[in-house]
Amino acid sequence: MARRQHSVVADNAHLATLGHKQELTRHFSPLSMLGLAFAILNSWTALSASLSLALPSGGSTSVLWGLVTAGICNLCLAASLAEFLSAYPTAGGQYHWVAVVSWPKWVPILSWVCGWINCFGWMALTATAGLLGSQLIIGIIPMYNAAYEAQRWHQFLIYIGYNLVAFLVNAFGNKIIPLVNKTAITWSISGFVIISITVLACASPNYSSAKFVFTGFLNETGWPDGVAWLLGLLQGALGLTGFDACAHMIEEIPNPAVEGPKIMIYCVAIGLFTGFIFLMCLLFVAGNVEDVVSSPLGPLGQILLNATNSRAGTVCLLIFPLVCLLFAGISILTTSSRMNYAFARDKGLPFSRVFSRVHGSLNIPLNSLMATSAIVVIFGCIFLGSTSAFNAIVSASVVALGVTYAMPVAINCLRGRRMLPATRYFKLPEPFAWFANLLGIAFVIVTTVLFIFPPDLPVTGSSMNYCVVAFAVVLIISVIQWFVDGRKNYTGPKLDLDETVLTAANTREDPRLGGPEMASPEGSDKKFGDEA
Repeated sequence: MARRQHSVVADNAHLATLGHKQELTRHFSPLSMLGLAFAILNSWTALSASLSLALPSGGSTSVLWGLVTAGICNLCLAASLAEFLSAYPTAGGQYHWVAVVSWPKWVPILSWVCGWINCFGWMALTATAGLLGSQLIIGIIPMYNAAYEAQRWHQFLIYIGYNLVAFLVNAFGNKIIPLVNKTAITWSISGFVIISITVLACASPNYSSAKFVFTGFLNETGWPDGVAWLLGLLQGALGLTGFDACAHMIEEIPNPAVEGPKIMIYCVAIGLFTGFIFLMCLLFVAGNVEDVVSSPLGPLGQILLNATNSRAGTVCLLIFPLVCLLFAGISILTTSSRMNYAFARDKGLPFSRVFSRVHGSLNIPLNSLMATSAIVVIFGCIFLGSTSAFNAIVSASVVALGVTYAMPVAINCLRGRRMLPATRYFKLPEPFAWFANLLGIAFVIVTTVLFIFPPDLPVTGSSMNYCVVAFAVVLIISVIQWFVDGRKNYTGPKLDLDETVLTAANTREDPRLGGPEMASPEGSDKKFGDEA
């Protein structure tokens, strides 16, 4: 007990050296934090629920090998960001790290833009859990009523239900969220094992050929085959995005500089492994892929029905991903609210004083949580008017988070990878670090361009990919807000130390390239990059 208390005191002092007082309780264990991160990725669930993205755009080769490609690149990004997390374990995450490594005169604007993109990315990602869950439920109804015609408001009500439960758990169940996260990872792994074994056993011996599973190709997009396959990477990217969750929750876990980097990498590795095995099992029992793509049940529902030949069995198996998506909604909302709270704490949002407030008895940033939930509901209202616009917001979440992953890594590379403290706990071997950094950056550049392409040709108003519009709106709002408020009040994350706290000696590898060699109380009123 005494050892844990000493650890928490040291962690709070470390956070103070990064410019912030400890306001949230460090009540997450490493396992519960891993559960939160994995609940957000929930790779096998997200990948199977979004099969409609990849199957028409490359077939099984895009589903499996697209996931492997996205997995390797995301592991490189996760390892790259783990170095930052080890050195600077603060809920700000990417925008904070951008401020640390940027050139002094560019610190405010680069950190500001990164923070706005990250906030939007997480709020948009919050909408995906309710969207995918509502799609699965809507897909169940035609199994029992062939005449059923889905209406947007049907799906909207289910979407609201998912997000209402997520809000209530976050608002009034903060003390049980670590237990919820442990339950989430247990439920998810159990579902992965049970569904995999069940579909293989029920479909035996009528399996698809190995040639189809590992080399089958399908292109119904109208794009050239190579472009179509690359567009199918969106499924893999969606199933593995959000691993920065542990960064935004890092102020609620003991020993964050050590545990945080490991959790960030583990959740991507587990997601890649479970996702690949699960998708492989589904493809072996899929049946006719054209029927799967066009089924009103949705690809996952149709595959499970093909495998089990039982409507009741299909519904029972679908309960696993449906509950997983509810856990995901809870965890994503938790993370999104902490991200908005952290950015408001550094005066990056309108009404920052309101959104940076921590509720005294609930011990959560309640105002930030309510604002995040309100925006997610607004996203749902957009769905009532236009499915294309809503899908653009969801796609933009993947693009937005990818951009924020690349920004601190790219800036650090441009500055010779010399801007992080040499004394950080997690440090990649230098040759591999360059490889991982550059591969991750290249993946973000390629996918950012590809994911704004229309999914099908010829392009119509309804099939147009409005992702670029959604992303542009966020950038425009952030630029307007910068000139209205940001350039006057935002200077980047502050180093605002109490004189009574311990300070961390974070020595830079090359002090000439920026920043002090040691954080100290005398430098408590300085901003990142001032000394460069």
